[in-house]
Amino acid sequence: MTNEHEKISSPDDKTGHARSPHPNLPPLAGEVANERLREFHISETIIEETQDWLEKAVIGLNLCPFAKAVHVRKQIRYVVSSATTPDALLDELMTELRHLQDTDSELLDTTLLIHPHVLTDFLDFNDFLDTVDVATAEPEFNDAFQVASLHPQYQFAGTRQDDIENYSNRAPYPTLHLLREDSVDRAVVAFPDADKIADNNVETLNKLGHEGWEKLGLIKSAR
Repeated sequence: MTNEHEKISSPDDKTGHARSPHPNLPPLAGEVANERLREFHISETIIEETQDWLEKAVIGLNLCPFAKAVHVRKQIRYVVSSATTPDALLDELMTELRHLQDTDSELLDTTLLIHPHVLTDFLDFNDFLDTVDVATAEPEFNDAFQVASLHPQYQFAGTRQDDIENYSNRAPYPTLHLLREDSVDRAVVAFPDADKIADNNVETLNKLGHEGWEKLGLIKSAR
């Protein structure tokens, strides 16, 4: 898959394979290069696991009828955040909203801001969503965006933690899904039963059950 990725870049040789740090580099420089390469590979893995979840669960189970088109057209940007504090994540969110605003929607329709190092507890994540709402309401964005929430421990109000319907929003890692309001409006018009999506997802997941979800072969952190 070649959807747009934003991750730590690694030095490449002419064949496209990552090179090992030069043996004559000073020890500290070599350690930094090794750490950057390690972080690059971790980001690659996180993106691959997120894409696997998108293909098998979101698209495969038709949990979001709008997801397949942007995936096939490679209009999804995957960003793995290095943030370890909510303030740092907010800064990255603002950066990504501006990037989305400045990019033609034909090239980039939506962004998944994956943040594996912060707000790993769902209650903390849920509290942070108020801050997200304030960010998207900034005048510079002119009400152009909304942010959907995804989390490995996601729990809808009125459900128990292990209820299968929560799994519609259980991504492998805490994730903020940046959406264009115009794209959402067009998708709703094209899918006249959009108001039934949530109910359909509950029905689909209840039929699938926990055993069926396990058979999707997703990483365990998506549970």
